[in-house]
Amino acid sequence: MKILFGCLLLATSLAAQNRDFLTADEADQIREAQEPNLRLTLYIKFARQRIELAKSLLGKEKPGRSIMVHDALEDYAKILDAIDAVADEALARKADVKAGLTAVAKGEKEMLPLLEKIRDSQPKDLERYDYALKNAIETTSDSMQAAEEDLGKRTRDVEARQEREKKGREEANTPMEGKAASDKKPADKAGSDSDKSQKKPPTLMRKGETLEKKQ
Repeated sequence: MKILFGCLLLATSLAAQNRDFLTADEADQIREAQEPNLRLTLYIKFARQRIELAKSLLGKEKPGRSIMVHDALEDYAKILDAIDAVADEALARKADVKAGLTAVAKGEKEMLPLLEKIRDSQPKDLERYDYALKNAIETTSDSMQAAEEDLGKRTRDVEARQEREKKGREEANTPMEGKAASDKKPADKAGSDSDKSQKKPPTLMRKGETLEKKQ
């Protein structure tokens, strides 16, 4: 029974990881919105919809609501992660995202109290989505702080982080290449010495002739 329960938990976890956090229509809208400010505005709109969905579900007693609340909160946090990724990528390209981040900060300021209200109301099935709720609150606070940060400073931070990541990748590759080269040299040298030891010293005797016959 315990094995079956563990398998069910694993299957549920894998399904959650593979589940898209945007609907097909939302994903299409994001793909069409190439301009970063428009994309940020769309993302914050979708985030609001997830909060409204969670509120609506919690206002009713219905079977299975806890998993739907959990998914709504989980998708919300992933949307905020996408917001931060879009903003950082745009800043790295020196794009102006002030308008988009202003909309993001405004929306997150409105949504954070709603999440805290859910937490403080202590719904009876809270334990089933408690982690997702805590993560949503933390993600909102972090994203809001980033959205309100000075753009010049955030741009420098993004560039510094990218440089560290690039350097880390280079350092991770260099030792392996160096090690391979250093490992190869002794092997080549050993092979060369072995070949030398196997070679016969030069002689004036014909093939098959021995020293006794020569004498």
